[in-house]
Amino acid sequence: MSRPPRIEYPGACYYLTGRALQGRKAFEDDLDYRTFEQVLSSVVHRFNWLLQSYVLMPDHYHLVVEVPEANLSKGMRQLNGVYTQHANRRHNSEGPLFHGRFKSILFEKESFLLPICRHAALNPNRLGLTKEPSTYEQSSYGALIGQKPMPDMLHPDDLYQQVSKKPKLAQAALRAFVETDQAFESPLNDRAHQVLLGTDAFVDRMQSLLLNSAKAKQAPKLGGRRKSLRVLFRGMHQLSRAERNHRITLAHLEYNYTLAEIGQHLGLHYTTVSKVVNASEKTL
Repeated sequence: MSRPPRIEYPGACYYLTGRALQGRKAFEDDLDYRTFEQVLSSVVHRFNWLLQSYVLMPDHYHLVVEVPEANLSKGMRQLNGVYTQHANRRHNSEGPLFHGRFKSILFEKESFLLPICRHAALNPNRLGLTKEPSTYEQSSYGALIGQKPMPDMLHPDDLYQQVSKKPKLAQAALRAFVETDQAFESPLNDRAHQVLLGTDAFVDRMQSLLLNSAKAKQAPKLGGRRKSLRVLFRGMHQLSRAERNHRITLAHLEYNYTLAEIGQHLGLHYTTVSKVVNASEKTL
């Protein structure tokens, strides 16, 4: 079976896994785990990723990330490549450490961020490595529920907002969601075409990108040269919120500016721009 193509676009959310080759461990000891976390932190900051959650197992890892720019493959090459060099030097090995290319599932954040993060957090329980997910050290879950310091590479804001409108209650609400029903059905059972997870409308949109992947990476030729952000947002201070949001969506979908570029131009946080575009896409 041929492997499905990878969909990459600004603002995409992925559930990622990488598994060590048969006969090898991805992590031999605590130093390996800490080194991988350091490399992951470097990649998150260099490529401007929003890391929602991670879990490291002896022979594989789980990551939940949102990418403001279409740079998933570049970041993953650095993550796996740099860590493999460390593992080979330290354990006197050579060649690839991980099996093939990493696996990715593109998911709809509004519908599946919480279930995906719960699925990842409970993986050590399912494999019998711990009885309580909060006590598993090689996981971000303890930090997400406030039981250990929050590493600066984590971006839990979207996760918290989905469980509680009150920030102070979010950590307890997240813990209740994850641990109350540990026998839940895996969200991965709802995948479409092996690599998509979302509502029918989301899957349809992503299928159109699969059929014409160049559309997601190339700026359309609208009358020749692409309009600059300065032109697109001329008279910004006189615009209504609805008109501003319309121009934000136009800049992203029609002129192929990244969410990060739009946010930087307007002085808005990336997540604010992302919410505007996502809300507009649902009405298209």
